[in-house]
Amino acid sequence: MRNVHLLGASALALAIAAPAYAQQSSNSVIDEIVVTATKREQTLQDVPISVAVTGQKTIEQAQVRDLIDLQTVVPSLKVSQFNATGQTNFIIRGFGNGNGNDGIESSVGVFIDGVYRSRSAAALDDLPEIERVEVLRGPQSTLFGKNVSAGAISIVTKRPQFEAGGKIEASVGNFNTRQIRGTFTGPVSDTLALRVSGSLNKRDGLFTNLTTGNDVNDRNRWSVRGDALWEPTDKTSVRIIADYNKIDETCCAVGSILNGPATLAIGGVLGKPIGNPAKIFDREVIFNTDPNNTLSGKGISGQIDHDLGFAKLTAITAYRNQKSASFQDIDFTGADISNNRTANTIKTFTQEIRLASSGDGPINWLAGAFYQDEKLDTGRTITYGSDIRAFADALSGPVPAALLGALPAAIRPALTGRSNIYALEFLQSLATPTLVRPGSTYFQAGQGINDFYNMKQKSYSLFGQVDYAVTDKLTLTGGLAYLNDEKKARSNVVLNDPFSALNLAAVPQFPALGLPGNIYNALGALQFFYGNTTNHAPVNYPNATESGQLKGDKVTYAVRAAYDFGPINAYVSYSTGWKAGAYNLSSDSRPPNANGVGRTANPEDVDVYEIGLKANFPGGYANLAAFKQSIQGFQSNAFTGLGYSLVNAGEQSVKGFEIDSAWRPVQWLNLAASVTYLDAQYDSFTGAACVNYDTARCPVNPATGLRPNFRDLTGDTPAGIPKWSFSTSATINKELSADYQGFMRVEYNYTSKTHLTETTPPNLSSFDQNIVNASLGVTNTPHQLEVMVFARNLTNDKYLISTFPTVSQDGSYSGYPSAPRTYGVTVRKSF
Repeated sequence: MRNVHLLGASALALAIAAPAYAQQSSNSVIDEIVVTATKREQTLQDVPISVAVTGQKTIEQAQVRDLIDLQTVVPSLKVSQFNATGQTNFIIRGFGNGNGNDGIESSVGVFIDGVYRSRSAAALDDLPEIERVEVLRGPQSTLFGKNVSAGAISIVTKRPQFEAGGKIEASVGNFNTRQIRGTFTGPVSDTLALRVSGSLNKRDGLFTNLTTGNDVNDRNRWSVRGDALWEPTDKTSVRIIADYNKIDETCCAVGSILNGPATLAIGGVLGKPIGNPAKIFDREVIFNTDPNNTLSGKGISGQIDHDLGFAKLTAITAYRNQKSASFQDIDFTGADISNNRTANTIKTFTQEIRLASSGDGPINWLAGAFYQDEKLDTGRTITYGSDIRAFADALSGPVPAALLGALPAAIRPALTGRSNIYALEFLQSLATPTLVRPGSTYFQAGQGINDFYNMKQKSYSLFGQVDYAVTDKLTLTGGLAYLNDEKKARSNVVLNDPFSALNLAAVPQFPALGLPGNIYNALGALQFFYGNTTNHAPVNYPNATESGQLKGDKVTYAVRAAYDFGPINAYVSYSTGWKAGAYNLSSDSRPPNANGVGRTANPEDVDVYEIGLKANFPGGYANLAAFKQSIQGFQSNAFTGLGYSLVNAGEQSVKGFEIDSAWRPVQWLNLAASVTYLDAQYDSFTGAACVNYDTARCPVNPATGLRPNFRDLTGDTPAGIPKWSFSTSATINKELSADYQGFMRVEYNYTSKTHLTETTPPNLSSFDQNIVNASLGVTNTPHQLEVMVFARNLTNDKYLISTFPTVSQDGSYSGYPSAPRTYGVTVRKSF
């Protein structure tokens, strides 16, 4: 802990923190950074909220290619991609969810040019020519219309210009990296300008599948974007953007971090390849088939801005259509046990309209409304493979001698040395030979589950904010929003696994044979679907007792006082946030009051107390925000090895601080750094998913082979929230001659050791991160030509991004290894 405190103190001494700095002037003064975090333009130092800004220069020099890369310059932001391209999670200040289940929306809203992207995957396309990226920390429900209970990411791209120009760049690197990006802009007439942008991103896989010999975690994506700006008068502008992006990749790499008895049986009894936990970072994986992910997104948006004199009117209309599909070997071994096909289609219409005052008086105001209409179709098909029966026989074990001795002597030879699954089939076949056949009824290739859903969602919000300048120094702010959300969901789940559908506690054929009905009850652990329900079958909805509708509304507000002390601006604030309830769109959901996880999760209610200081000093600035933030009803979505457990935590809270700063001590040197400290805990969480390793709170019932559904995590530290995150960079800019300029940039990113996932043991899933990125470039100024060499994860730091219980292999655990060192050369031409 002493070293961590020294780290923080050293960073403060260097004027810690900001992940970005603006384009500098010729002296040691950093230019003002303009942001639109409050839906109107303000400088970073004047806006009284905690916001991190990353500018174009930083993005180019740091090789930030997408939002996953962005976290290396914003330590309070964590972005993870898991076992599919569409399963990406955004976390701010330790809060966030939304991956793995299409019914759960993210707690961090992503906005691109003011347009809300309703699902995380929709924000993964390579960033176009951008102006800045703003990361707003804490709830933003008062001004942003949808799902910003933990924060918001706002990406602002460059508008078309009325002067011809553009930029094109090409990169090559290790792993056969090939990237091309370009943007061209110019006038069509005195009132109309266009910008056309595109990108192509290809790379061989970072990992090798030892079973097939093919690469995994490659890159194969492209995007195009058209942007038109029409300014018929000096008071009116119309901007229309259309875009399309496509991803088709072999993703994602998963490795074994512990092989339990079930996985060892695959390697020993079945003789199939399994992963070696000792080689988790050897960039080798074992799947019997290669995973595949495809995703396409397209959309069109229009923004109208009109100056009414007393106020500025803004209207943003958008429609987006996203489709994704994936195929994956979900047992993550060389055996053909089970495969998962998933697909979804999401169609989203959004409309925002707002009016912002234009006066110079003591009162400034903003009022607006937001509307969203979304249609979602999603589903998965899990099928057993050719090795499923051998796997099930191995897990069920041989018929015990005690049972053989209790059976009639005539049938003992037929069951000696056989598995319990075979014995079950054999005994049932004696009473119903036409229904059950030994060796060919349970756990057959092609059996499984079809799991399909659709959901329609309509939501709207009305919001407003007033700033009152009491004096030249003191400004008071009040904001209010009303949010309303309605979801209508429908399920169509078909169980094709006869073993999961069997009631082992009362096998119907056994009474006719004079055997107890619960003779094989302990095989319940092998009922991968609906083993913990009384009917052992799905209950589709809507039905007589379930409407399939989820409605909710909330009034959120924010109050703030800001005071200008001259070189220091200070503010105190209290704000609330809300995220609507969620549907568990998976076969893991259960009818209300049934044994298991519910259909839905209640809304999240957020409140945060915050105090901030923003200081300017010669050559730089330093910003501090200290906060206490809590979420009542946090929508926990834990993967348990068979599915997702969606439940509400009673309350989760975090106390901490963020420091952002940049300093230019001399004309040629820029220093930047940031520190985030988070002290989080579950104040109340009695419904957390049970796990294998927590035997004290999740004991196995010897009669059924099952664990309780829930455990109590009250007082525990939530997983996945690092206590310390630190990022710093140094950039040297030098004139090499009259025509040439050079720069060198080095970044260091640190995350303290963190238990990644609550469903895996801490000793297997606790990692820190120490990442160094570097770049070196030379620019020919007259020709606007730049050549840059770069490296990410220069020291090849090895860690796991996330971990989880291995699918259907109780006692085994898997993880997602980090990317290795990558490097390359970029040539960039501006004109």
